[in-house]
Amino acid sequence: MIFFDYDSFVIKPEFQSVIDGHAKFLNANKTRRVTLEGHTDERGGREYNLALGQKRAEAVRRSLGLLGVSENQVEPVSFGEEKPLSLGSSDADLAKNRRAEIVYR
Repeated sequence: MIFFDYDSFVIKPEFQSVIDGHAKFLNANKTRRVTLEGHTDERGGREYNLALGQKRAEAVRRSLGLLGVSENQVEPVSFGEEKPLSLGSSDADLAKNRRAEIVYR
């Protein structure tokens, strides 16, 4: 998982190694496909959160693409706030929900 700051879709440097690892695997296994799921915390309206989740998924897609992963191997989607990882409302809980997940199909 790649976690994001509040209201941001910028990939933080500490998650680059996660993206690098997935890129190496996908480049070595050209038939494998992934869904890039963008998620947000509960703050913001539904439409805004769906758009932000999509931007997070697209940011991961771009990073993988820069590392040679084919666009045919990735599908970015947004779930907005609909699939929280944590149900609490503390800052730590909200931070867990601001993420992108790389799901192999």
